[in-house]
Amino acid sequence: MEMTIEEKICGMKMYKLGDLCSDVVDCPHSTPEWKNEGIRVIRNFNIVNGSLDFSNGFFVDEETFEKRTQRACPEFEDLVISREAPMGAVCMIPKNLKCCLGQRLVLLKVNKDVADPNYILFAIQSQFVQKQIQIIDQTGSIVSNLNIPDLKSLRIPLPSLPEQKKIASVLSALGDKIALNKKMNQKLEAMPKRLYDYWFVQYDFPDKNGHPYKTTGGPMTYNPTLKREIPAGWEVKTIGDYLKIGNGRDHSKLADGPYPVYGSGGLMRYVAEYLHDGETVLFPRKGTLNNVMYRNEPLWTVDTMFYTSVLVPHSALFVFYSAKMFDFERLNTGTGVPSMTSDIIKKLPIISPDRQTLEQFDKTVAKLYNQIHHNEKEISRLTKLRDKLLPLLMNGQVEVK
Repeated sequence: MEMTIEEKICGMKMYKLGDLCSDVVDCPHSTPEWKNEGIRVIRNFNIVNGSLDFSNGFFVDEETFEKRTQRACPEFEDLVISREAPMGAVCMIPKNLKCCLGQRLVLLKVNKDVADPNYILFAIQSQFVQKQIQIIDQTGSIVSNLNIPDLKSLRIPLPSLPEQKKIASVLSALGDKIALNKKMNQKLEAMPKRLYDYWFVQYDFPDKNGHPYKTTGGPMTYNPTLKREIPAGWEVKTIGDYLKIGNGRDHSKLADGPYPVYGSGGLMRYVAEYLHDGETVLFPRKGTLNNVMYRNEPLWTVDTMFYTSVLVPHSALFVFYSAKMFDFERLNTGTGVPSMTSDIIKKLPIISPDRQTLEQFDKTVAKLYNQIHHNEKEISRLTKLRDKLLPLLMNGQVEVK
């Protein structure tokens, strides 16, 4: 293989990405007819933190798959990189995945005689390569797009093939542990929702004898507000009876620090000050209105969010899952931009259980959230370690034995 760039960084030779691939294949520039099931299609939003996330799945039929893979079919250890929205996001095709590409993606078939696909995956995610992509982004047109010539010209620091495999092995081990913790959290996060449904929708919470209340004949009474029967002795209150709502604030002038900042899309950054400490239910005021969040930590929320203070002990998690039952998008009071008001949130009716059941639910779910929080801290620690190791391993400052 002829080397096209002979610069060296910390003694490591540089190659163009195109020279490390046997083929670089642009996606079909067309939108297929989507199916409810069939063969998976990778879209740019499925690429999350270097891996595939099919939380939002799109499918095509066999005929469409054949058309979209005429030039090349994605295979195990091929890489997929996004040309825009976001530019430079990359992932690897896992084993036994039959798929084709949506728009704005490029398929990279790494030449395994000279480069390890796992190493190239991490290299593209490195700050060194991502900075090259950012420069392309800043010098692009109105709609930035990573074109094929620029993609092929990206400079990749490349040690020997055995060294590449060692580096990839270390980073993959960290990535596998991060992925395992995320998978565990997905399972843990599903458990409180099922418990809430069982206790407060089906009304089969444990009675004084530990038996499912409604199934074993617990008395019910009709509630005109909810227009359905609820357990005798329970009533209907509003979210405002449980939570005090406050407005988030601008964070742009805050210095970096240890406290998370949350917007309607989730975690945004970390700052040196916090706006609220302790349990809170976060409601988007604008943006993704249904992304209601529960947190229990010192935090800051942006000015397009509402944060809350708990008025009734042991109720935050219960109110959080109660709020998730509402479709806030349909309650939208805005015009062009989806928006929400605190008055609407405060007046939303929710069932009010007896204190013992409320405290028992909170105690049970809090244990699950403690484990989730522990896993999140582990994910954060391992991610920082991986991100710190990545440039050190790539430029030869750390040697893998």
